[in-house]
Formats: sequence, structure tokens, C-alpha cells
Amino acid sequence: MKKILITGGAGFIGSNFIRYMLGKYDNYRIVNLDKLTYCGNIENLESVSKNKNYEFVKGDIADEKIVNTLVKNCDMIVNFAAETHVDRSIQNPSDFIGTNVFGTYALLEAARKNGTELFVQISTDEVYGSIEKGSFTEEDNLKPNSPYSASKASGDLLARAYFVTHNLPVMVTRSSNNFGPYQYPEKVIPLFVTNALQDKKLPLYADGMNVRDWLFVEDNCAAIDTVIHKGKPGEVYNIGAGSETTNIELTRAILDILGKGKELIEFVKDRPGHDKRYALNIDKIKKLGWRPARDFRSALKSTVEWYDENRAWWKRLIECRQEIKY
Repeated sequence: MKKILITGGAGFIGSNFIRYMLGKYDNYRIVNLDKLTYCGNIENLESVSKNKNYEFVKGDIADEKIVNTLVKNCDMIVNFAAETHVDRSIQNPSDFIGTNVFGTYALLEAARKNGTELFVQISTDEVYGSIEKGSFTEEDNLKPNSPYSASKASGDLLARAYFVTHNLPVMVTRSSNNFGPYQYPEKVIPLFVTNALQDKKLPLYADGMNVRDWLFVEDNCAAIDTVIHKGKPGEVYNIGAGSETTNIELTRAILDILGKGKELIEFVKDRPGHDKRYALNIDKIKKLGWRPARDFRSALKSTVEWYDENRAWWKRLIECRQEIKY
């Protein structure tokens, strides 16, 4: 039985990935290392908490002692652990550098020392920056425009360096904007859904014409699974859905699903360095046999309904958070 160290597994994508892997395979044992910061929620994994192939360890990926201890006993590392909120990175970039750069370094170094069979670095399309036309390929230069995306790009480059210098079998996935159940309600979709359910304003940046490609989280989990089993060490794989939507279109769609009026939309001052459009070319991962399975509109509807049906989950979170924009 292979043992996988999943870092940041109590977060949004990480917890979805753990549930996905435990539901699909019975020959993997998963160790989940998570610091349980404000957006790490152990309740996300309540359904698998008693699974014999699952173990939770509370800890920081930048803590070299605990990382080395865990890596010694694991065959593979999938690094989801990251600070991810762009607005927070503008306000306080030090946390992002600590986790996304130094934390990634600690994991890579432990993997190098212990001969880890595979290291998968989970990254983001934001490392490429904004693109007016066309789409980014894996060969395009990295031009991050926020402290968050710069810290993620740094982690990606460290991963590449460990592959080239130390022959560590590293692969990097860069996905477009994920959405789905269990996403902390500071990101645009869960924030707007939960605000609308409370008849609160939906703070939309500038004119709402920024464009994002929306990827259902379970499709991303399937893509990462494909990369683990079919990918080539040293390679980067873009993961997108081809569901480009402006923020104003997304906002209106959420309100329509909930039967709420457009008067809840509140246009607010744009954030510094706000990327206008992200778009990924996914031809490379398609050659591995992966395709997005979920239609954006139906997946958005099921996601909105999940937040409506699980109000206790998100109300506990927003009661203890400071008021922030997405």
C-alpha cells in the first residue's frame, strides 16, 4: 500500500481531493498535514475521519522537524498547503512568503533527503499573470502580479530547481479558478452566495468585466489524479475548464439561481494589480486522457444549492471572521 502525504488537506481543494482519493482507491493510505489556519477546517473531512486509510496530523509545512518525520514514512507528497487569498496577500504578504515559499522549500528538501518517489506541487494559473487574447501554455513565462501569485510562482520555480539539480521527481499542476462545496466564504462564489442568502450586498470590483475560467473542484481532483498516474516528472500541466465568464455574469447567475434581485450588487473600488483575464491552454493534460466532466452552469447550480443546504457549516465560519472582500 502506497502512503501519500497530503499537505493542506483540510482546505478547500485538499479536502475534496482526499475524499476523492479515498472514495476511488483502497490501496492508498493518506496522511493529512494541515496547520488549521482560518481557512483550514477539519469538519471538511468528517465523512472520512474514521477511514482506516486516513490519518490527520496538525502541523506547519514550514516546520522542518515534523515535515521530515512524516516524509520519511511516505512514498509521495501532494502539496496543497498555501495561503491563497489575493486581498490578504496585498495586506500582509509575509504569511504568503512563509507558507508558499519557505514551506514549499521545507517539503522539497525533506523529499530530497528521503528519496520521495513523487512530489506534486499544486499551483495556479495566476502565476502567468493576465492575458488579453489567447491562452497560456505551460511554456509561457511567469509574470505574477500579486504577492500571492509571486509566492506561488516562487514555489513552482523551487520545484523545477529540485528536479533539475537533484533529479527529484516533481510535477506541477496549474489550475484555473476552482469552485464547489467546502470553499471558505472569502472567495467570490461562496462569498456572493452566502451574502445573497443573507440579503447582504455583493461587493463587485470595478465594472465586473474581469474574466475567469471556472473549474469545478472535483474535475480538478480528477486531473491531479491523472497527473499522478500518467504525468511525466519535470513537467507542468495546466488544468482548466474552458468556462470563461465575466465577474458580472457570474454574479448575475448566482442571483438568478437564488431568485435574488440585482439590487444586491454593489460595485466597489478595484483592488491593486487586479488581473483582467486568465486563460489556460489544456492540450497537454488532454493528451493524458483527462477532460473536464462538469458543465459550468449545472456545477454552479449544485454548488449554490450546497451552500443553501449547509448554512450551519458556513455560518460558523463567517461569525468569527473579519469583514473582508473576495
